[in-house]
Amino acid sequence: MLINDFYTCHDIIQQDTELSCRIVFNTEHAIFNGHFPGQPVVPGVCMMEIVKELLQKQVSRPLMLHSTRNVKFLQFVTPDMQPVVHINWKENDAVYTVSAFFSFGDVVSFKLDGSYGPIVTVQ
Repeated sequence: MLINDFYTCHDIIQQDTELSCRIVFNTEHAIFNGHFPGQPVVPGVCMMEIVKELLQKQVSRPLMLHSTRNVKFLQFVTPDMQPVVHINWKENDAVYTVSAFFSFGDVVSFKLDGSYGPIVTVQ
């Protein structure tokens, strides 16, 4: 889990199937030493993980990403930025259809449309 180590959430607004909050990154986190030295950037996979972690907390169950219809990294997000993450979801038979994005005012830096569901183990 990245929450409370890589990032923290502030100014949380929640409704039934909607959440938004401002993300504050730990600028000293080791991830930024390698991604990228001298020009740190928040890894796209970490933005995807943030969406999953925040959704899990809202629905009170462990989830995994089952599929994506659209994932776009539109602008670099650096550790000194504090984007607002917006997440909307619909639940159907324990599968959550999600639309999420990170923004700075009117500028969207990351979009994700996909579905999350129960953790599946492969044997």
